[in-house]
Amino acid sequence: MDKRKKHIDRDAERAFRDQFYQDIQNGTLSIAQAVKAMRKMSRLTQAEFAAHRGISLPTLKQIERGTGSPKTATLVKIADIFGLEVGFVAKK
Repeated sequence: MDKRKKHIDRDAERAFRDQFYQDIQNGTLSIAQAVKAMRKMSRLTQAEFAAHRGISLPTLKQIERGTGSPKTATLVKIADIFGLEVGFVAKK
């Protein structure tokens, strides 16, 4: 059964999205964690998300595993739909 078609708890989904943006703002997510969270919020498979964002499936898989070294243009393609910009962040 397609998991995306199950009943969606809107409150849980909103809480997940709010926490995501808070974690982004705090700098507590790795690129791999952030990309995977964005894909899950979209309720798309890896193949669907990669096609939707115009990147290759192997590239997306490497990014989500934390083993890839994505180009800035690739990250921009992924982040743009979520209203995020790719930039420098101060280390904590």
